[in-house]
Amino acid sequence: QEHYGGLQGLTMAWIGDGNNVLHSFMMSAAKLGMHLRIATPRGFEPDLRITKITEQNSKEYGTKLLLTTDPLEAADSANVLVTDTWISMGQEEEKKERLKAFQGYQITMQTAKSAASNWTFLHCLPRKPEEVDDEVFYSPQSLVFQEAENRKWTI
Repeated sequence: QEHYGGLQGLTMAWIGDGNNVLHSFMMSAAKLGMHLRIATPRGFEPDLRITKITEQNSKEYGTKLLLTTDPLEAADSANVLVTDTWISMGQEEEKKERLKAFQGYQITMQTAKSAASNWTFLHCLPRKPEEVDDEVFYSPQSLVFQEAENRKWTI
């Protein structure tokens, strides 16, 4: 909102794990007037109960929702590209399996080529290089440090 001047009509693409951070976006995006495009590997989709609520919210608020396994499809025309850790606390023993499942989900400039011309990148940190490459993470489109600074005020 701070960067774009508002959220209404923006498209957010989540590329990564169907985790708690994604669930928060799913529960709020439509209510804020945002379209949501989600790409997760098979077996790592968001919780079905959250998905059903998100589908209802999208209908109610007139926004679009896409669930796919294709990161480039999710990134298509998106204003905001977002990812998060692929290996959360308590999942360390699944690291090898998860890294294999998430191959092709790293956000790169190639991913961003599908996005809108005014795309930005968010990640709630800490970030691992397999989730987003340095070129995107340290690019002028990356808002991760402003995001972290803004989070500081809610803690």
